[in-house]
Amino acid sequence: MRIDPARLWDDLMAIGAITEPDRPWTRRSFSPLFLEGRAFLRDRLEAAGLQVRIDTAGNLIGRLEGREPGLPAIALGSHSDTVPAGGRFDGVAGVIAALEVARAIAEGGGLSHPIEVIDCLAEEPSDFGLSCIGSRGMTGQLTVEMLAMADKSGRTLGDALGAVGGDPGAIASAERSDLAAFLELHIEQGPVLEAERIDLGIVTAIVGIRRVEVEFAGEAAHAGTAPMHLRRDAGYAGARTIVRIRELAEMLAATPEAYFVATVGVVELRPGGSNVVPGFCRLVVDVRSSDTALTDLFMRTLAHDTLEIAAAARVERWRLEVLSDGVPAACDPRLRAVMEEAADALGRSTIAIASGAGHDAAFMARVCPAAMIFIPCLKGMSHNPAEYSSPEQVAIGTETLLETVRRLDRIL
Repeated sequence: MRIDPARLWDDLMAIGAITEPDRPWTRRSFSPLFLEGRAFLRDRLEAAGLQVRIDTAGNLIGRLEGREPGLPAIALGSHSDTVPAGGRFDGVAGVIAALEVARAIAEGGGLSHPIEVIDCLAEEPSDFGLSCIGSRGMTGQLTVEMLAMADKSGRTLGDALGAVGGDPGAIASAERSDLAAFLELHIEQGPVLEAERIDLGIVTAIVGIRRVEVEFAGEAAHAGTAPMHLRRDAGYAGARTIVRIRELAEMLAATPEAYFVATVGVVELRPGGSNVVPGFCRLVVDVRSSDTALTDLFMRTLAHDTLEIAAAARVERWRLEVLSDGVPAACDPRLRAVMEEAADALGRSTIAIASGAGHDAAFMARVCPAAMIFIPCLKGMSHNPAEYSSPEQVAIGTETLLETVRRLDRIL
């Protein structure tokens, strides 16, 4: 059984070309371009002899039956949606790699276990304020409250899910209990592999991601006539909170044996005039850690400090609310060992590495053993149009994924 590197690369470039022409590389979940990309994947999966379906959580799943009836499936996959003006490799490289592995297995006569290729719906943060929608659905983590979340137009996630082939009324049936393993190939999204000239990263753990919304309410005023000591400036409270978040993150990041980062990625001021003191400020904070206890400590400190900041700025902290929460996930030690053995057999160098980004594998680890392979990417860039991994790097990761599946088929 061998992969076809040229076919692998051609498919990766072909789906990448399905993008907003004036904003490469953009294929947002639930958009017409996303559905066009899904049609491309369905065609390729069916041409390879896989049976294709969309589950009630909107995941596109191709299945190649095994030679021995009744065995649980070995699942491979990632996601095909992108962030705005993102790249051609984040997520979709893992889907195309899974497709190529399934083709190689089909062309080689199959394995004992069934093989599933899964394009997980909306791994990136969607217009509904939620990420990892498909993998949440497959693991019983997509709630009624989440399905009621709405985008700016008022459309609910449940409605959007139905429009891409899912069924929000039967979401429970998407939960999986029949998988032997879930494997995900992904670009590193960091600089370590390239800098150290290592072929592959064997992921040890995936951070949990908590997204938090903070709102301050003050009073809008004329920027020229409102004295500084009488202002109720919500923007000032927001600015001080941003600085405090950075200080807290730096302190917690110094904790041995744990990974911690926090980012304020959304800042909204209203009314929004250059000559108006802001009467309202909204922040969205992205908190990531391999240790839930650190995230909880961050949240307790933030809750305390934002009240003090609000009082000092003579404003009210209207809201501090968790928008979404994902727990950290350890990659399965047995699967990691098999990945290392597979890479060694192919003459590929590896390093153990933690993932500072969230992935569908973190949710899938709730229902089956899960593991990830990282491949290098140029200068560690991701969520960037310049994101790049070479044809050779993609092929090395994919051939290692295939060898891992072959070895797992013998021992699971």
